[in-house]
Amino acid sequence: MKARLSHLLFGLGASLPVMPLGAQNHVEPADIKACAGIESDAQRLACYDRASGRAQLPSAQKRNAPGNAAEAHVFPRGQEAVAASNTVPTLSLLDSRWELAPDSKLGTFNVRGYQPIYVLPLFATTNQNNLPYSPNPANAVHTPQDMQQVEGKFQISLKTKLWQGVFGDAGDLWVGYTQDSYWQVYNAKLSRPFRETDYQPEAMLVFATDYHVLGWDGRLLGIGLNHQSNGQSDPLSRSWNRVMAQVGFERANWTIIVRPWWRIPESAKDDNNPDISNYMGRADVQIIHEWHGQEFALMMHDSLRGGSQQHGGGRFTWSFPLAGNLRGYMEFFKGYGENILDYNHNATYLGAGISLLDWY
Repeated sequence: MKARLSHLLFGLGASLPVMPLGAQNHVEPADIKACAGIESDAQRLACYDRASGRAQLPSAQKRNAPGNAAEAHVFPRGQEAVAASNTVPTLSLLDSRWELAPDSKLGTFNVRGYQPIYVLPLFATTNQNNLPYSPNPANAVHTPQDMQQVEGKFQISLKTKLWQGVFGDAGDLWVGYTQDSYWQVYNAKLSRPFRETDYQPEAMLVFATDYHVLGWDGRLLGIGLNHQSNGQSDPLSRSWNRVMAQVGFERANWTIIVRPWWRIPESAKDDNNPDISNYMGRADVQIIHEWHGQEFALMMHDSLRGGSQQHGGGRFTWSFPLAGNLRGYMEFFKGYGENILDYNHNATYLGAGISLLDWY
């Protein structure tokens, strides 16, 4: 039932059409500024084409990378040659992903990046989980799985806006999908299986805010439904559903997002992981910093309980330029809950690979 819910929600998001940006007779300068918020190169270029009339534009750079502002170009409009500047106005970090300001709104059904998209050919751990278990007897493995310490990992994460202005000019409804896959690509003995794949569809109602706390700008407030499962059968099946809030703050090149959540209860018979909140937590905080074209991110989650129920984990990532739009990506995780199958497994993980899309 839970796996079907995950696949149904993902299918709904995947079937949404991507609306083309049609030409208009007159475009306000604010439209050009809004184009900077689109992460997809093809959609961003189409947005600039609409706003300026150009047939071609230079390839996009990371938003704060040196040389992001292009020189003036000459382009045809009918029989005339019109000079225009391609300088991209700088949006705030949260605006670049969530279209919070009125002049960054881009309408619905534009496929956007959500969490980072990356490929890690090397993802190693000090303590591979060869006996996944849960307090539910139906979800405990008793025969070692013989998984290797080194594997591959990749993440895909996208979102799109379903409804802009749910309450007049306030509130946008987004749907997102994130998938993490762990591939035993070097394990020829077991025919190189996928050890674990986590599916995470969600829906989020996001509001722009405008207040200041200790030098930080409060820019985002959201509430949503989140489902996470691995689509496996017992004894490896794991899943949970959450009502999740998020509050976003930022200052120059820094973003902090705090996300508390409440797990939707399940019956004891159907609960594959009854103690998951004591390991994967009841809240997390994400801190992201951009510096000279590099991006550093720290995520920490905690159970918010004491004694034997106190557990948590943390992930640090580093993204850096390699060549053109190709970026290197390093990941370090320590603690519980690196993925949902290993929610109550304590280990250290280190990964190296490339990033196709960062947080910002």
